[in-house]
Amino acid sequence: MQNNHISSSVRLDGVSITFGDVVAVSNANLSIESGEFFTLLGPSGCGKTTLLRAIAGFYRQSAGTIMLGDQRVDDVPAHSRDTGMVFQNYAVFPHLSVWDNVAYGLKSRGITGEQASSRIREVLEMVDLVGYEKRMPKQLSGGQQQRVVIARAVVIRPRVLLMDEPLANLDAKLRIRLRNDLKKLQRNLGITTIYVTHDQDEALSLSDRMAVMSGGKVLQVGTPEQVYTTPATLSVAEFIGEGNFLRGTARRRGEELVVTMASGVELVSTGPGSTLEGPAWIGFRPQDGNLRPTGSQVNGFTGTLVSKTYLGSYTRLELDCGLERPVSIQLNARDVAGGTVEGAQLTFHLDPGATLIFSGAEQDTGL
Repeated sequence: MQNNHISSSVRLDGVSITFGDVVAVSNANLSIESGEFFTLLGPSGCGKTTLLRAIAGFYRQSAGTIMLGDQRVDDVPAHSRDTGMVFQNYAVFPHLSVWDNVAYGLKSRGITGEQASSRIREVLEMVDLVGYEKRMPKQLSGGQQQRVVIARAVVIRPRVLLMDEPLANLDAKLRIRLRNDLKKLQRNLGITTIYVTHDQDEALSLSDRMAVMSGGKVLQVGTPEQVYTTPATLSVAEFIGEGNFLRGTARRRGEELVVTMASGVELVSTGPGSTLEGPAWIGFRPQDGNLRPTGSQVNGFTGTLVSKTYLGSYTRLELDCGLERPVSIQLNARDVAGGTVEGAQLTFHLDPGATLIFSGAEQDTGL
C-alpha cells in the first residue's frame, strides 16, 4: 500500500506558539520532504509536542504559517487536515475489537465494504496482527495495542503521519522491536512521518532527518550523522549522545588549535569548530578516548581512575585528570585489563580530530 499523497510535504515558516505569557515555540522554520521520516527531538518541555499538535491542528500558532503540501492550513480544523495521529498512550477504543478499531477511521470517511476490508487486512498484516482481528483490547499486550493504534492511523492513508512518543510506555526490548517494525512500515507506505521523542537512540535510528529543540527553539536540523558528528551548538552536543565538555581558552599554534584549561592541561583540536579562538568549550565523546597511544604526539595525559563500571559490551571509566570535572571514557570490555582498579594511574589518549569546539559564550545547559 503506497500512500496516495506521496507528493506532499510539510513546511513551517516562522511558527511561534504562545500560551499567555509563555512562549512554547519560537520562530520555527522547517521543511519536511515527501516520504521523509522526520523527528523532533528534545528534552521534556522543549516545545516538540506543542509543535506537532499545531501541525495536527489541535493548537493554533500565534505567528507564522503551516503548509501541508501546497495547502496553507492555518485556518483548517484538525479533522480536515488529512493527518493520522498516534499518541503516547494506547488510545484504543476498549469496547471495539481489533478489526473494528482499525475500521473506525474508514467508516467515518464513508469507506466501507470490500474496499475497507482490503485496506484493513493489508495494514493488519503490516503490523503483525493477523489472527487478532476479533480480540478485544483487554486481551492484548501494550505493544499489540499500540500496533492497533498505528494501523488505525495509517489505514486512512493520511497525507502526514504524526507520532507523539508512541513507544515511550513499552519495555526496552519491545521498544527496539517495534521501532524497527515502525521504520519498515513507514518505508513500505512511503508516508511523510513526523515523530516526537526525547530518546536519542530512537531519533538516531529512525530518522532520515531530525530537528533538535530546546527552550522552544529549533537548534539544528540535519541527518542523524550530521547532528551527532557536527553538532551546531553546545546544547545539541550535550543532548545527542554522551560527552565530556570542558572550559578553556583556544588559540592558534601554527596549523593547530590549542585549548588550555585552567589547570594548564592542553588539548589540541582539528575537529569541528577548530577555527574558533578565545574562551571556548572543548568536548569529546567517551568512546573516542583510548588507553592506547593514537599515533599522535599530543592529547595524552594521565589521570587517577575514580570509578569503573562494567556495562556488558563496554566498560565505562571515570578519570580524575586534574580538570574541572572527571573525564569519562568508554572502552570495549575486552580492552580493559582485569587489574585496572580504582586508584590506578592511567594514561588517556585522544585523537585531535575527535574533538568538538564551541564558543565559550555558550552556557552549559546540562542536557
